Amino acid sequence: MTFEELTKNKPPVEWKERMDEDDDLFTDENINATNEVLDSYINNLVKLGDMPTEEDILECVKEVVISLNEINEQYDDFIETMEREELCEFIIEAAHIAGLESEEDITEDWREW
Repeated sequence: MTFEELTKNKPPVEWKERMDEDDDLFTDENINATNEVLDSYINNLVKLGDMPTEEDILECVKEVVISLNEINEQYDDFIETMEREELCEFIIEAAHIAGLESEEDITEDWREW
């Protein structure tokens, strides 16, 4: 998988569909905010180049998780179990594409959602 393919399947894409089907957990605001943070995460990973260090990748992971903590707090804790799983899967897959070789949940050290 590539970053481009992954980006087409960001969790907020599915959230928008669920919102359109009357899932009141989501708003345009919390979806857009999450989209922006995830786009920034991908852009930061791409900027690391072809041979990033594990430390550099994990710094990007830390930044995106902390930003998502802030969004979740700002928008009344809308990240629940299913959303957490979707976000973690996305974050971890992007880190793998960037070159991280880890089977652990690399988000849990910073995650509050």
